[in-house]
Amino acid sequence: MSDVILSIDQGTTSSRTLVVSADGRILHAAQEEFPQIYPADGWVEHDPEAIWATVERTLRACHDWCEAAGHEPVAIGITNQRETTLVWDRETGKCLYNAIVWQDRRTAERCRALAAAIPVAQLQAKTGLLHDPYFSATKIAWILDTVDGARTRAEAGELCFGTVESFLIWRLTGGAVHATDATNASRTNLYNIRDNLWDEELLALFGVPDSGLPDVRDCVADYGRWNGIPIRGVAGDQQAAAIGQLCFAPGDIKSTYGTGCFVILNTGDQCLTSDNKLLSTIAYRIDGQTAYALEGSIFIAGAGVQWLRDEMKLVDHAAETQAICEGLNSNQGVYLVPAFTGLGAPYWEPDVRGALFGLTRNTGRDAVVRATVESVVYQTHDLFAAMAKDGAHPKSLRVDGGMVANDWMVGHLSDVLNLPVERPKVLETTAMGAAYLAMLGAGMVANLDDLSALWQRDRLFEPDMAEKTRKSLLDGWADCVRRLLA
Repeated sequence: MSDVILSIDQGTTSSRTLVVSADGRILHAAQEEFPQIYPADGWVEHDPEAIWATVERTLRACHDWCEAAGHEPVAIGITNQRETTLVWDRETGKCLYNAIVWQDRRTAERCRALAAAIPVAQLQAKTGLLHDPYFSATKIAWILDTVDGARTRAEAGELCFGTVESFLIWRLTGGAVHATDATNASRTNLYNIRDNLWDEELLALFGVPDSGLPDVRDCVADYGRWNGIPIRGVAGDQQAAAIGQLCFAPGDIKSTYGTGCFVILNTGDQCLTSDNKLLSTIAYRIDGQTAYALEGSIFIAGAGVQWLRDEMKLVDHAAETQAICEGLNSNQGVYLVPAFTGLGAPYWEPDVRGALFGLTRNTGRDAVVRATVESVVYQTHDLFAAMAKDGAHPKSLRVDGGMVANDWMVGHLSDVLNLPVERPKVLETTAMGAAYLAMLGAGMVANLDDLSALWQRDRLFEPDMAEKTRKSLLDGWADCVRRLLA
């Protein structure tokens, strides 16, 4: 029997579980998609039971595979879509309302009102975040104020609140453990990331009773057991991806292209405050030591390709986009600003909506597809420009996520950023990050340095675009964003 890790990656559109060997190889995987729910403009929900069912089935499938193949799971790691918020009954584990997804914008007006009560600089000083419906606090309050009797029950200690990982831990342990890790706590707007505690002033401001909040633990800790196997590693998806990319030194930077796009820059033990609407967040907390990061968050990346496939019916498979992009000599002046649920960093405009610019009678399917893929690159550039204003000038970038299987997209990213871009052999870096944390918790590796040998580069992309072309493309993009915001 060989020791392996079961790594749960609960994402925005699917749940998957991987079986990971001690030397960092993916031995087996199970994945299931689940439906997205759009009750109103800007609202995005998930059925909590669909989240649970897909996690449980994929976990059991991998566990059964291990038994048949002669592998012994020694620990479980969990990573999750961050900020997505649930409220459930402490006795039954049943949710009072659907999970409100991180993309959801229903609390935008509430955020504007809160901004008058606590200035953004004061909020940033504690949480590193902004007044925006992206984060969990106003989602919790909305459920408590909307579901009949919920607030009364919460104040009586009958309810649990949390993000997805805390709900999963609760279910996996049969209600024995209500806990989260520091990275997920840092995305709620209720957690003081400098003092590492739930903040009483913020709880009062947002109207969230402390009786329903989970215990906050290190990313490597005891989170109970499922089927006798200890849950030992937990981190939010973007922090897990940074761990999976081995971004452990100050200045290391990664960008993940999943449903959204998230750039994380390790700042070590320094919690830096951005002057350009980037977020300060906890990168990881291990052995009580906190590492921080600057983060830029883009709401629509791979979700744009899903839109091309599912709503627009312009492609049958995401893989088709590479050949389509390569088949055009230029973008033909067509730009998509994919503000389907508002714009994230560095704009933070929850009320704007997406738009196509530059359409002519000659515009066809291919130009729209390429504009969608290009939009992810231009949004990434905006994040790097904000980081540069904050004094961060990375020398290279590590990328991961489903979109980076598109060679054209990654090459264009290198050209537009004018930076070398590294793509790893294993693109499942989010799940791998959770697996690495579980390895640490299980004693399979002694420290973070021992993980360095597990990362391997698949390809290095280097910039090869004339400065005049780069400037023209970025000027066109900036003009479209200005027009949309106006």
